[in-house]
Amino acid sequence: MSTRTLINPAVHPVDQKLPFARVTALGLQHVLVMYAGAVAVPLIIGRALKLSPEQVAMLISADLFACGIATLIQSMGMTRWFGIKLPVMMGVTFAAVEPMVGFANAMPGVEGARSLFGAIIGAGIVSMLIAPLIGRMLRFFPPVVTGTIITIIGVSLMRVGVGWAMGGPAFLAQRTDVPKLVGMVDQAKAAAAAASAPVALGPIPLVDNPAYAALDNMAVAAAVLVFILLLVKFGRGFVANISVLLGIIAGCVLAVAMGKMNFDKVAKADWIDIVTPLAFGMPTFDFVKILTMVLVMIVVMIESTGMFLALSDMTDKKIGPRELSAGLRTDGIGTLIGGIFNTFPYTSFSQNVGLVGVTGVRSRYVCVAGGIIMIVLGMLPKMGALVESIPQFVLGGAGLVMFGMVAATGIRILANVDFRTNRNNLYIVALSIGFGLVPLVAPRWSQQMPHSLHPLLESGILLASIAAVSLNLFFNGTKGDTAGAVEAAKAAEAH
Repeated sequence: MSTRTLINPAVHPVDQKLPFARVTALGLQHVLVMYAGAVAVPLIIGRALKLSPEQVAMLISADLFACGIATLIQSMGMTRWFGIKLPVMMGVTFAAVEPMVGFANAMPGVEGARSLFGAIIGAGIVSMLIAPLIGRMLRFFPPVVTGTIITIIGVSLMRVGVGWAMGGPAFLAQRTDVPKLVGMVDQAKAAAAAASAPVALGPIPLVDNPAYAALDNMAVAAAVLVFILLLVKFGRGFVANISVLLGIIAGCVLAVAMGKMNFDKVAKADWIDIVTPLAFGMPTFDFVKILTMVLVMIVVMIESTGMFLALSDMTDKKIGPRELSAGLRTDGIGTLIGGIFNTFPYTSFSQNVGLVGVTGVRSRYVCVAGGIIMIVLGMLPKMGALVESIPQFVLGGAGLVMFGMVAATGIRILANVDFRTNRNNLYIVALSIGFGLVPLVAPRWSQQMPHSLHPLLESGILLASIAAVSLNLFFNGTKGDTAGAVEAAKAAEAH
């Protein structure tokens, strides 16, 4: 029996239920497209928190599990209040990475994780409450604002990708020369005893770290990058869509051949386990951190609005304010679920919008199948351990592509901004990017300010967002181009 005879023509294509084998295969396709981006965030945050490899693997499993739950709510619907009921896959947003890394650097370990998840839970609750208002906020996010914010997100994340390729953050490039420092201390003590006065030590002696920017590691990162570029250029359809994932797999094969990757942790991990809510203990709640994550979620939901409208056009399924609010409210409940299950803020993954266009399959049950697959993967600890075992330098080549594409998307949006007749837009972009780069070029610029404000001040994405919105209001007023804002959000398909 053909597939066509199994489909009821009276049912809208979005609501069609496809045969089991086909819907499963198409659901797996959606999972593969988003997989590399989905697991990147728990890897970044888990290592920034300085958690153990087992704890990082648990974050990855929790992320996949929560991805699946949020996807089911979004694509199937849960009461009239939650779910856009379109073919949508949910995933962790890259927009939240930089502020979360800032939280982790300021307070690493289990205490930092509890504080981070508290901020995520708080932001999820607030996001659900403000979801109906987001449509009215579109005029504050014209292309000049959206493009600038997305550009800064990509630029900020590039630091992570470069760090992966080098083998760690920039501060690991050198380490203390302990023998020389001991000699300096002994000499200073002797001089102080002879002169009966303290003697200055001078700068701490440093020596290059041979593990940082090792040429063989950078060669693997470069090989991953080249492999991805070859797939992008010569691959077609689905292969091109999962080029980043295939590049990471190729890099792992190369790392294993060089003896730089092993599977000891995978062998020790359980086959099946249940994701435990609040595994790090009761969350702690900090007002400034919650506010920071709420600002991130506002930006994320603005982008989701454009994505939902793009999907509506692609699927010929019209959505109104009620459906739009239900979809945005699901971003909030997904983030709340993320915080409870030891993971991160969720949004509708725009990579998968492109796949809907490529395959032409509009059924939301394909994403329902994808959500179920994600839940199953989240209950397989060996999958989390396998991802955690991937060397950082393998991820480096893929990170340059993933995060660079985010910045390129922002630039693409800015290319359509009117700079010729409205020169004020130049100042909006110039100053907003300048504010966004402050924490990157001067990481300790806020050290003289109240410590409670550091999470807000150390995020270039948030500084750029606040600056862009404020400057746009100053120069262009509130007569925002809502249609232009929607088109800019629709274009944000790289993260």
